[in-house]
Amino acid sequence: MAANIDPQDPTPEVPTLAEFNPNSGSRLERSIFNHRVVVMVLCALVTVVLAILAATRLELNASFESVLPQSHPYIKNYLDNRQELRGLGNALRIVVATDRDIFDPTYQDTLKKISDELILTPGVDRAWVKSLWTPSVRWTEITEEGFQGGPVMPDNYDGSPAATEQLKLNIARSGIVGRFVGNDFKSSMIFVPLMDKDPATGESIDYRALSHTLEENIRARFEQTGAAGAPEIRIHIIGFAKLIGDLIDGVGEVMSYFAFAALVAFVVILIYSRCLRSTLLVIACSATAVLWQLGIVAGFGYPLDPFSILVPFLVFAIGVSHGAQKMNGIVQDIGRGMHRLVAARFTFRRLFLAGLTAIVSDAVGFAVLMVIDIPVIQALAVTASVGVAALVFTNLVLLPVLLSYVGVSPAAARRSVRETDVNGQTGAVWRLLNRFTERRWAIGALVVAAVLTGAGQMLRAELKIGDLDAGAPELRADSRYNRDNAYINANYALSSDQFAVMVRTEAEGCLKYQTLVEADRLAWALQQVPGVHTTVFLGDAVRQITAGSYEGNPKWLTIARNQNVLNYGAQQASVNNPDLFNTDCSVMPVIAYLSDHRAETLDRVVAAAAGFAEAHSTPERQFLLAAGSAGIDAATNIVVREANQAILLYVYAAVIVLCLISFRSWRAVVVAMIPLMMTSILCEALMVLLGIGVKVGTLPVIALGVGIGVDYALYLLSTQLAQQRAGASLADAYRRALQFTGKVVALVGVTLAAGVVTWIWSPIKFQADMGILLTFMFVSNMIGALILIPALSHFLLRDSAKAATFSMSSRLGYTGR
Repeated sequence: MAANIDPQDPTPEVPTLAEFNPNSGSRLERSIFNHRVVVMVLCALVTVVLAILAATRLELNASFESVLPQSHPYIKNYLDNRQELRGLGNALRIVVATDRDIFDPTYQDTLKKISDELILTPGVDRAWVKSLWTPSVRWTEITEEGFQGGPVMPDNYDGSPAATEQLKLNIARSGIVGRFVGNDFKSSMIFVPLMDKDPATGESIDYRALSHTLEENIRARFEQTGAAGAPEIRIHIIGFAKLIGDLIDGVGEVMSYFAFAALVAFVVILIYSRCLRSTLLVIACSATAVLWQLGIVAGFGYPLDPFSILVPFLVFAIGVSHGAQKMNGIVQDIGRGMHRLVAARFTFRRLFLAGLTAIVSDAVGFAVLMVIDIPVIQALAVTASVGVAALVFTNLVLLPVLLSYVGVSPAAARRSVRETDVNGQTGAVWRLLNRFTERRWAIGALVVAAVLTGAGQMLRAELKIGDLDAGAPELRADSRYNRDNAYINANYALSSDQFAVMVRTEAEGCLKYQTLVEADRLAWALQQVPGVHTTVFLGDAVRQITAGSYEGNPKWLTIARNQNVLNYGAQQASVNNPDLFNTDCSVMPVIAYLSDHRAETLDRVVAAAAGFAEAHSTPERQFLLAAGSAGIDAATNIVVREANQAILLYVYAAVIVLCLISFRSWRAVVVAMIPLMMTSILCEALMVLLGIGVKVGTLPVIALGVGIGVDYALYLLSTQLAQQRAGASLADAYRRALQFTGKVVALVGVTLAAGVVTWIWSPIKFQADMGILLTFMFVSNMIGALILIPALSHFLLRDSAKAATFSMSSRLGYTGR
């Protein structure tokens, strides 16, 4: 009798449990439901093991190298030479400011304590720390007896007026104003380079712990309000490590949103189903998938970072959406009188392939991110793919098995049947949606969609790659980090946005006249680029020292042709600034200090530097891009620009193939794809309107939206095509699709949006951006599917013969009544 039941018929002949053949259905179905206890025990064991792994081995951290596009030539050049360029890598800049001036003895005492504390901080490259209190910050002058110099801080400094005057003189002679001393003499900077690994443990630096150390041992201890006549002391800290630390701290707040998202999902599903037990199972199975994900990720040794921390939210939301579809099918079947076990098996038959295809599409949306050679994005792709794979077991298999035991409340089952009246019609909204199968309504919907898409296409032409705001765009503009960054940029001539071109030569080659002249030409070319404040390289110091050797005569403010003069100038320059070249003088950076790291600024600088390098590089002298924070940002922008369209092509190609496998109809694939493409275009237009650039944080959004958004079409079209195969008209087929899966498609859209909309309030701006964009994509894909699928079907799938051979049900062994 079971073989004669059409699973898509809203009023099938209902067998009793005794009449149901347990050996019916596919081999997979029999393996699962004829061994339900084994399935539950295995899932329980896996959950326990993975929970232990997640609790004991999961870490929350990020490394400096993880955000670098490893295979890009610029980054390869930087990594090959980073040991020679300690001042251009991962470093902190800590500014100690006062309301008086830096010559106040109390200020200097505080500065010394801070400098000493930082030198002893784990992970700091102590030999390269620079401040007014380190001997590496020096002054030089020319006297009748030749060059004289020494540390800026007098050896016998004791805070006395005489020592203070000597300090003032040394600062004036050193040329460090704007570099290590604020332009208004009310602050000074401590430069703190960091190592990649802790030499004591060999482990990567824990940036969260380092950030907390800076807050507790530096900011909390030494900041002063100026009470009781003491000077006010303010501390400003910037650098990659501090940024990551602040992001990780922000993650703690974001995690509280997980509970809120779970609560919203619970309430939405409970309102829809009015069944507490099944709603709790949907939430529990989705949370189990997240637990499996975290355990597997921990087992593989992947840490969670601020970029991938949002993935568990997505996995949970996706799990809830698929779980709601399974629950809805079982509720409806039980409402028609089926036993809960039979209902669970029929729902499994109807929706397993659709759910599996949808989950594979979700996984593809994540997996294509692997093409981006940025470890942090690849880790996100792996983490997400693992979580989505877990949903196959927890929500497509375990949930129906559990519901086959628990069932649903009788009241919820009766209510699901009462919602359909005697004519098979549902509420006013669903009747309105069914009108889009008619020609007049279909044409109107397609015209509106075409207008919106055209407007979106014009707007998306203005989409920018990279950061569009000053400071750290990962954080809010009013965050402590960005306020610190703004203060430093306002009071120091040399900004934190450094773009360095490395001049690579043979040993001692950077001292040769022609090399210095070519580097000087590069520096001049960069100075002409809008957005470049100034440039610094060895030739600047050589000029000053050469002129100083000739009584400061401005005629000698040049790069001399005499090699002995150049050698002497470089030797003197290295005393005060060893960062100007490496030990054997084979690498010399030309550093441009930029006004910001906006995409337009970086594009201009890269164009000028790359053009110069191509025209002037020789076998003896190579100009290699790029080092410095701005150089790394520029390389990242290039990788993101190249990957942006490639990712969309890959994800669309994969989804099209999956839909072809599922539907076996190019017409059905077109119907499924058009709403997705429209939403992708509108999402990019929204990014333009909101001033959001395409960068590491937002690049995954559109790919994820496509992979997850196709779920709606898969569930709706699978039911519609099955009905058309059975001979129903398009209007009847779509009406039944709305009855069986359409309501849950709307529920899924709301649930997914509720799972990510809370990100909008995150203190981490790129997470807030992702929340806005994903919420838009989930809702837009849902609305587009409910309206455009019937409208497009009117022109492409109206003839049931065109859809007849392509239903999922036909490949699962079903026949019509």
